Amino acid sequence: MKARKMKFVSSLIASLAILAVPFGASAQGYPTKSITLVVPFAAGGPTDIVARTLAANMSRTLGQTVVVENKVGAGGTLAGGYVAKAAPDGYTFLIHHNGMSTAPALYRKMAFNPMTDFEYVSQAVDVPMTLIGRKDLPAKNMQELSAYVKANAKKINLANAGLGAVSHLCGMLLQQALGVDLTTVPFSGTAPALNALLGGQVDILCDQTTQTTQHIKAGTVNLYGVTTKQRIRALPDAPTLTEGGLKDFEVIVWHGIYAPKGTPAANIEKFGSAVRTALKDPAFVARMADLGAEIVPDSKQTPEGLRTWLQSEINKWGPVIKSAGVYAD
Repeated sequence: MKARKMKFVSSLIASLAILAVPFGASAQGYPTKSITLVVPFAAGGPTDIVARTLAANMSRTLGQTVVVENKVGAGGTLAGGYVAKAAPDGYTFLIHHNGMSTAPALYRKMAFNPMTDFEYVSQAVDVPMTLIGRKDLPAKNMQELSAYVKANAKKINLANAGLGAVSHLCGMLLQQALGVDLTTVPFSGTAPALNALLGGQVDILCDQTTQTTQHIKAGTVNLYGVTTKQRIRALPDAPTLTEGGLKDFEVIVWHGIYAPKGTPAANIEKFGSAVRTALKDPAFVARMADLGAEIVPDSKQTPEGLRTWLQSEINKWGPVIKSAGVYAD
């Protein structure tokens, strides 16, 4: 009887060992197939360009193709919900910008919670914003613009790229800083908003350096400042809005990378390591610099760095959005 029991135990241990081998080998060999990086916005846009440049670099490091998939709709929440419900196996990731932090305040109903339904991988790059105006606007610097806007608030049109876009958020923060309510004109993206400003149909606009730098250098718009704490390399002579009198004014387009909740830590670490390798690659850094984008510091290139930043951004933008009475169904 005792011998039979020992034989059963030995067989059970052997069976468990056999079952454990594929699992261990799978984790060690990750990735064994292509990986999907989901982008919430249209192909060719700023976030898509960042994603595709990053994916090409990471594919070389990982030895498997990182495929960019665009899932557009609902201010980025469609893509967020898709990734939150994807298999947590390390083969589906999300790259998203500030929309991850503003969605909880903007949307009454959401298919995911940014703070509980994802694993965090890393931040990637920051893209500064610029405050610009039509070329024939009388105000030529931020001090003059502040006085002009306060004196003509009912006549000023403030463009943005649509509900929840970073240009929209920047515009709300600007109005709060100046203590005015301006007529806001939403467009279906940054390109039509910028075209309207260039054509003189709207007066002022917050937009990314990726869209505005060429026009600023060409002198076809008035530049009032950049929205970062310090001056930026792409526009070294451009003052910050804080220098122009808007205390502690900061808005950047930041990009974070997420995985479905429950994704194995080993897979997240390997994917995250490939992200960090890309962020230090001179060719990648140069390409981002051409776009006016800047690599985030090492402290943000970690899961904890992203989680901490996301929570701080939720805390920052929630009150701004709620006080403005802006929401989407």
